[in-house]
Amino acid sequence: MTPRFMPFKIAPGITKALVDLEQVLAAGGLEHSLVELVRMRASQINGCAYCIHMHATDARSHGESEMRLLMLDAWRESPLYTDRERAALAWTESLTLVAETRAPDDDYALVKKQFNESELVNLTVAIGAINLWNRLQIASRAVHPVATMAAA
Repeated sequence: MTPRFMPFKIAPGITKALVDLEQVLAAGGLEHSLVELVRMRASQINGCAYCIHMHATDARSHGESEMRLLMLDAWRESPLYTDRERAALAWTESLTLVAETRAPDDDYALVKKQFNESELVNLTVAIGAINLWNRLQIASRAVHPVATMAAA
């Protein structure tokens, strides 16, 4: 796959603003592991290989287990995730697929039980941010790093 354009070179102000948003979100108090699961799940739904690679790599480097990353697509059927993570993942799916789901009250009720108001806003913005990153990377045809088979 050949990249179409390089957003960081073409629009450094916009991409810097997105990076700054990520820094604000990182200081927002949500667990790093939870945010990485949310980012990966949205990226799976959107089919963003670049972001899946990035967030799987980051999650692993912060101690996330390989099995939880592999099972993420089937989180509803797996006992590997906490109630808080389940609520966040349900909210992630609802907002990533908002045109279909309309952010149902049931998913909101789940997330409201697990997150205070500030955390809920941070989570919602984090979901919006990863969806924006996914769209930017998919549109530009960003290619994730590729290790040789021997190194992989």
